Amino acid sequence: MIQTNEQKIVDAAIMSRRSIRAFLPTPVAREDIEAILQVAARAPSGTNTQPWKVYVLTGAVKQKLSTDILHAYFDPARSKLHTEEYHYYPRQWMSPYIDRRRKVGWDLYSLLGLGRDNKTGMQAQHARNYAFFDAPVGFIFTIDRVMELGSWLDYGMFLQNIMIAARGRGLDTCPQAAFTQFHKIIGDVLQLPDSEKVVCGMSLGYADPGKIENTLVTEREPVAGFTKFLE
Repeated sequence: MIQTNEQKIVDAAIMSRRSIRAFLPTPVAREDIEAILQVAARAPSGTNTQPWKVYVLTGAVKQKLSTDILHAYFDPARSKLHTEEYHYYPRQWMSPYIDRRRKVGWDLYSLLGLGRDNKTGMQAQHARNYAFFDAPVGFIFTIDRVMELGSWLDYGMFLQNIMIAARGRGLDTCPQAAFTQFHKIIGDVLQLPDSEKVVCGMSLGYADPGKIENTLVTEREPVAGFTKFLE
């Protein structure tokens, strides 16, 4: 099958999307952020409910959120007081999911020269989430608590649209469930209404090509591994 130019462009944007964990300080223009969100808003949602709510963080607000979370994260007594409002990961792991999780973790740590016994180094690397990996733009996504599972599925398509639209503009992202643990701090800093629940965070900016962690490309199962064709 011969691809059209349009197909090649779309496929390239999707295939080049990766979770970037080190960004350049280069600013992202507000008009680019707004354009990305406008494109992403074309995501489908049940009966056009459009359940997404987006907080775009730059400058002092982003820095305050990072500082407040990091203070709690590195304080064992305070960190224990912060737990997720919903389970992003399974409560009981099984293969092949636990195997994939472990592999991507060790692949990243190996690139960074972090051995299995270097718990301090691993903690510091995880903490980079809360600085948005030094990206100039951070997103916090929320949803109204009244919305049910179907709206969360719609939300995933919206998030994917953001990441693909960013790639189309030469920008990179990292979606981050790590923020959900500190939803109380997020609520305080952003003055979120009680009716909203934190879905996740995301970093946006230009990838730093000099950082080794950005060379990580995760593996994907071949189509035959997750698909059945029935006739």
